[in-house]
Amino acid sequence: MCGIGSRRLPRARRIVGMSNTSHIRPRPRPRRAEVAQRVRSNSGVLHSSDARAAGFTVYDIAAAVRAGAIERVRRSWLVTPDCDPRRRAAATVSGRVTCVSAAALAGFWTPTGVRADERVHVAIASTAARVMSKELRLHWGRGPAPVGRNDNADPVLNVLFHVAHCLSRRDALAVWESAIRKKAVDAEVLERVAWRSTQAAELAAVASSLSDSGLETVFVDGLRRTGVSVRQQVWIDSRPVDGLIGTSLVTQIDGFAHHSSAADRRRDLEADARLIARGYIVLRFDYHQVLFDWPYVVETILTAIAQGAHQRRVR
Repeated sequence: MCGIGSRRLPRARRIVGMSNTSHIRPRPRPRRAEVAQRVRSNSGVLHSSDARAAGFTVYDIAAAVRAGAIERVRRSWLVTPDCDPRRRAAATVSGRVTCVSAAALAGFWTPTGVRADERVHVAIASTAARVMSKELRLHWGRGPAPVGRNDNADPVLNVLFHVAHCLSRRDALAVWESAIRKKAVDAEVLERVAWRSTQAAELAAVASSLSDSGLETVFVDGLRRTGVSVRQQVWIDSRPVDGLIGTSLVTQIDGFAHHSSAADRRRDLEADARLIARGYIVLRFDYHQVLFDWPYVVETILTAIAQGAHQRRVR
């Protein structure tokens, strides 16, 4: 009897074990859509550790990837299929979109045409591995604002910091002014920032929110460097003019998206005619002249000043 009992005991244990498995709770349904929505709400890119911190499991993330709701980039980054390519590019090197790329994402004025840099500008840590890519413009310098380990885009102060180092002074100032106009940053705040950069500190001292566009900033700053003082947004004849030199020399700047309809053009001509009738001299320049034919602009204005166009009696 003992022999029989000893042989049945392991079998009885196996039966008990099999019975216990019937009480194991089934694995919950993977939250694929919820994971994708969380990534999308973060501008389409999220570090996997942040997804887990938000309560999603590895199983949830893997299921969302298998379903095509999100994609993996460099193992630890999650992006939506419609993620902005600049943000995706930054994730490939665990960096942050910065400089003109981030400025464009924010809707700031950025250079166009032959002076535009089509590469994606990405800020990476100084300790990061060296990356070679023709599609990326890497920024190793550290901006004045702290950043999170998993941030995908630089804060606006760091964006302006890199713009100051990457672009010409004229273009950089136009980007800074655009950020001020869009209320992304306050001019007084810029002056108080510890930039640790001569270029950025100089731009902070000059940046003004008076210009109606970044193009006007380029124009006014360029004239000031030649010794010509310009007052901006002066009201004459019940409407503001872009610039006034002396008492009577008016400058008007036609920007990138300047009025294209015949009615708009006639309205500008009528305004110029009214100013001329009151004794003002009106010089109108377009964006191409300001950005690509600056010597002509300066020569024209200096010639007008030499002829006394800025000191005429006006009504």
